[in-house]
Amino acid sequence: MLTYSYPYQHPAVEDNNKMNDSIYRRIEQSPHFKELVAKREKFAWILSAIMLGIYIGFILLIAFVPGWLGTRITEGSPITWGIPVGLGVILSAFVLTGIYVRRANSEFDNLNQVILDEVGK
Repeated sequence: MLTYSYPYQHPAVEDNNKMNDSIYRRIEQSPHFKELVAKREKFAWILSAIMLGIYIGFILLIAFVPGWLGTRITEGSPITWGIPVGLGVILSAFVLTGIYVRRANSEFDNLNQVILDEVGK
């Protein structure tokens, strides 16, 4: 009589899981992986701090200099300083995202490839 303990896994799947665990351990122990994680984390925190600074600056402008944001850019212009400043805040998020993507597609991807080559040996 055949008995199963659920969830049942085919023996080939269990062997594959053991192989994956071995690969994951080798990746985690790789000095290049540790370097990648540290660089990516540091860069993400820096960009987050910049964005937070921009948002806080905008909120401080609203709180302490609301009249300036309501001032027209030029005499007779329908546009106030609040519009370009607000657009600048929004655009800065796109710019910072682009900076991250550019670095991720170059330096971080290169480190990923080094890690994969190292583990594939």
